Amino acid sequence: MRPELEKLVRDGMARYHVPGVAIGILHEGDEDIAAYGVTSIEHPLPVDGDTLFQIASITKTMTATVVMRLVERGALDLDASVRRYLPEFRLRDEDAATRVTLRHLVTHTGGWLGDCFADFGKGDDALARYVAAMAELEQLTPIGEVWHYSNSSFAVLGRLIEVATGKTFEAAVRELLFIPLGMAKSCFNADEAITHRVAIGHVIVDEQPRVARPWAFPRATTPVGGVVSNVRELLAYARFHLGDGRTPDGGRLLSVGSLELMRTRLTPADNDRAVGVAWFLREVGGVTIQYHGGAAIGQQGVLMLAPERGFAIAVQTNSGRGALLHESITKWALKTFLGVEEPEPEHVRMTKTRRDELVARYTAALADVELRAGGDGVLLYRSTSHNILGVKPRPSDPPPSPIAFTDEDRFVCLEGPLKDIKGEVIRDDSGAVRWIRAGGRVYRRVEA
Repeated sequence: MRPELEKLVRDGMARYHVPGVAIGILHEGDEDIAAYGVTSIEHPLPVDGDTLFQIASITKTMTATVVMRLVERGALDLDASVRRYLPEFRLRDEDAATRVTLRHLVTHTGGWLGDCFADFGKGDDALARYVAAMAELEQLTPIGEVWHYSNSSFAVLGRLIEVATGKTFEAAVRELLFIPLGMAKSCFNADEAITHRVAIGHVIVDEQPRVARPWAFPRATTPVGGVVSNVRELLAYARFHLGDGRTPDGGRLLSVGSLELMRTRLTPADNDRAVGVAWFLREVGGVTIQYHGGAAIGQQGVLMLAPERGFAIAVQTNSGRGALLHESITKWALKTFLGVEEPEPEHVRMTKTRRDELVARYTAALADVELRAGGDGVLLYRSTSHNILGVKPRPSDPPPSPIAFTDEDRFVCLEGPLKDIKGEVIRDDSGAVRWIRAGGRVYRRVEA
């Protein structure tokens, strides 16, 4: 790796309290892998290119890739209702349960509560029990109308894979994806990961990294974010998505058409990005970027591709603030290898009346957000976690960040761990503020 990258990484590790990071870059057919730091501050081993990390929601793209394999076989159909395959499927909103299709699932447009991490044990029935319990999930927005990130939708996709294949989700993914692509170390749980060099998550408490416990998500959420992998095998996976649908030995895994559909802008998301089949898409300097991030318990990473340029980068960190580091690394990589960079958004002035109408508390499953007036007419954004996974020690909430508006209903956080988080105001038909959307989640206004 280039010296300027090493300096960027080491400076960022110190600034953001990241014990370890692994980076893989694929450019013009060549791979380059670098690793820094340690797997754990309590029992440190050097991180290397084969160190396993929890890739968290990058898993969703793998779940979707397997779904597309089953679509090509005729076992699933993106435009079919979920109830064609799961007649027993229930939601609190019967209309949504009746109408929802697989396309809604892969594009996060079902509208129900997305952040549910209920634990149904380690048995092979965990996923089926999770999906059955979705009968109690609240419908936050009408199906297909307001985009917001949905973890629970991908649990349904995982269950559909089980029904279509007659296998557990893990067995199906191993057979249909990992084995054909040579992803021999990629796995799903601590029992498998413990036999390899594996990174341990860290949370930040009083500006110090602490080992995070528990280590993994519940088994029922494996299709949502349960894959454990390393940057070397993530590059093998990326190489497949950049290719013609064939495996390294020449076997056909997917058609070119299916790969292209996965990176087609199927629905607008938030902040000028779109969603294909699980993948997020945005334009940077005229280049289409196909990507997905992942945040586990004290681990954060990203896999980013530029299909028209044959480029990919995977970054994995073992820190709850690792996203701040991997964002700086990917910005460097896009500029260095592709010659593109995202311009800083221009800020616009807001009237006091417009600012004041946003002052309130907003709530979602993962956290509450407050927008409060600060000095000099500035609005402050404060995020308070609900810690629904019971992480110990409890991570410190980030300090409030001032926000700047980029247009009347869009803003960006300016400082600290919240820096560069983008938000949007969502209004009802009367023009009143009903939600804000930040980090893909919708937060309901509950208090002025």
